[in-house]
Amino acid sequence: MEGARERTFIMIKPDGVQRGLVGEIVARLEKKGYKLIAMKFVNASKEHVEAHYEDHRGKKFFDPLVEYITSGPVVPMVWEGTNIIEGSRSIIGATNPTTATPGTIRGDLCIEVGRNLIHGSDLVESATKEIAHWFKEDELATYSHVADPWIYE
Repeated sequence: MEGARERTFIMIKPDGVQRGLVGEIVARLEKKGYKLIAMKFVNASKEHVEAHYEDHRGKKFFDPLVEYITSGPVVPMVWEGTNIIEGSRSIIGATNPTTATPGTIRGDLCIEVGRNLIHGSDLVESATKEIAHWFKEDELATYSHVADPWIYE
């Protein structure tokens, strides 16, 4: 198989949970062929969310973002797949739903940046950091999946 097998961190934000879109979002990633290896339903603490978005500290949207993410439960997840970071970001769509392509999660399901349903890692390094921040290693499931490379050997 061509391409690198990667892991990524994806989090459904409070508006996605509150609107009952968890199943649809998970289904879009599963239908693409990605492998879900961890998922939980949590009310994240302010400190945990501040640490997650540490790179944005000092920006004008930091405090409202932290307040928003802590306003209700979130669904952090870990996914595996070939070139999954680039591929999942294509499924998620542009940060601004107004410019997000129809057919993407944000392009189809939301209308404003401040409530854009979902977070997805942008780089392997950030995915690694975010996964470790939200999950312990023993919370990551291992199982055979049709997208695993050995299936094609």
